[in-house]
Amino acid sequence: MVSPAIALAFVPFVVTLLIRYRHYFLLFYRAVLLRKLRDYLTGLSREERAFRYVLTHAIPGDPLHILETFDQWSYHCEYLSNLGPQKAKILERLIYDQAPLTVLELGTYCGYASILIAQSLPLGARLYTVEMDVCRASVAEKVIRLAGFDDDTVELIVGPSEEVIPLLGDFLLPEVHLVVMSHWKRCYLRDLQLLEDHGLLQVGATILADNVIFPGAPQFLQYAKACGKYKWRLHRTSLQYFRGIPDGMAQLTYVGLE
Repeated sequence: MVSPAIALAFVPFVVTLLIRYRHYFLLFYRAVLLRKLRDYLTGLSREERAFRYVLTHAIPGDPLHILETFDQWSYHCEYLSNLGPQKAKILERLIYDQAPLTVLELGTYCGYASILIAQSLPLGARLYTVEMDVCRASVAEKVIRLAGFDDDTVELIVGPSEEVIPLLGDFLLPEVHLVVMSHWKRCYLRDLQLLEDHGLLQVGATILADNVIFPGAPQFLQYAKACGKYKWRLHRTSLQYFRGIPDGMAQLTYVGLE
């Protein structure tokens, strides 16, 4: 049995630990514990609860108001791993600067980034967004249509990215001008190499990958830096809806084989 004196000696250490990592503890509480409790109590997924909130509070056909409503939910109700307003500015600025005609999004989730991309695209451009989870894809489909975007602007493809990417030619997608990655971080490198292998990246194509610092995609970053196929930069940000947790978005520009 631990003596009171020894236990007391650990108190400053524990307090320091709690203070230093309080944002991570809060994230764990909101993203894991609170979600599991509300899943049990409501019988609905977190994404379905968020959609009901958006449906009740957002203005249909107003993309910006729908995004703001999602932000309100994520700040004050439950954590969602949407892009969030800080990172949204980076993506929005990139689209306005480059005016891509074909955008591929890997990881639709609730449709937040899809709406942001769609409302920023130039006339005649199209977004192809891929989501492997059927339930999340169902929510995203309703959110995207609620924002006023039809199949001519946003094509939602349901399936694992490693199966969808080789078939993108079937969607008359000879090349991709912009790729947005926000799906499973362990899949970033594999899917980047699949895009290369299937000739979907032309010189000048841009890849914007989220959450490369937290939770992190070290193999993806190492490859991008070392392979000689990309110019790259890191946009340092915080984790969406958690300013105390450092994160970043990697922007790669494909220059081809050297």
